[in-house]
Amino acid sequence: MDTIVAKPLADLLAVTYGPAAVLPPLLQPISGIDEAYIYGSWAARNANQAGSVPRDVDVLIVGSADEDKLYDAARSAERILGREVNISRISSASWADDTDNPFLTSLRSKPRYPLIQKRITT
Repeated sequence: MDTIVAKPLADLLAVTYGPAAVLPPLLQPISGIDEAYIYGSWAARNANQAGSVPRDVDVLIVGSADEDKLYDAARSAERILGREVNISRISSASWADDTDNPFLTSLRSKPRYPLIQKRITT
């Protein structure tokens, strides 16, 4: 459908029912997440970069969260979204300091959609 309302309607649905709405409530209860971002094709489309409709959602978790809990959250998100959710986890130290990792260098240079901002602990 290529009408004047197609893009705004698709954008509204993505924000209301898409990964940006579904993932935060699933991730926030998991301890050890310092930051979380959607990256890849979904983040690129959200940043208005041209391309096809994303078939999956790539999520970066920064911190020490339990991988089993992250896996469970990803499967729950998949059931809601109807698409694959891939979670990658890295340590906070690597995210802050690793400048030699090609994956992180690429990730930092491309759009990311923040799901959980850096948590301040007291």
